[in-house]
Amino acid sequence: MTLTTQKLSFEEYLTYDDGTDTRYELVNGELIPMSLGTGKHGAIIRFLLLQFDRTLATSEQPLIALPGLVGVRSPRGGRWDTCRIPDITVLSQEQWEEMAEREAVINLNEAPPLLVVEVVSPSTKMDDYRSKQSEYSVLNIPEYWMVDPIEQKVIIGQLDHGLYTLTEYQGEQLISSPTFPQLQLTTRQILAAKL
Repeated sequence: MTLTTQKLSFEEYLTYDDGTDTRYELVNGELIPMSLGTGKHGAIIRFLLLQFDRTLATSEQPLIALPGLVGVRSPRGGRWDTCRIPDITVLSQEQWEEMAEREAVINLNEAPPLLVVEVVSPSTKMDDYRSKQSEYSVLNIPEYWMVDPIEQKVIIGQLDHGLYTLTEYQGEQLISSPTFPQLQLTTRQILAAKL
């Protein structure tokens, strides 16, 4: 659902305030309200964050996994900007610290995050599978997860020459993540996340 009738620039988006607590993504200059999602949606995000955090705690990687706190600016739309807010963004600790005194948005001239996760819901399915996949590949994000509780699968895209090579996981298949090679997770474990 689009909210505004006139398009906003990226700068206008960053300062936009409608007096509510509604969060918005900017898509081709138009505000798109972000729904809260179901409890299951939130449980999956929380479960994955815990798994990423545990893995990072035992590794030497100076990375951080953040839930819906970082915008990723996209060149989609030509004249009009797009800014997505992934369900989970994994980036370097240094890059996160550089945002301490500014909007938490990864701009076009900055290094992309290493991994983004979108948990698919009925209202976001087309965007998650098509639009976001295309935008994230153009931004050179090395790894893109689509966790789909509707279809009971996890799809991991690995960037290869500007396009994602997609691998689908279901049931008890062990997921393979280039960013987190030591992660030992199955699709069933992810989708069974409890509130």
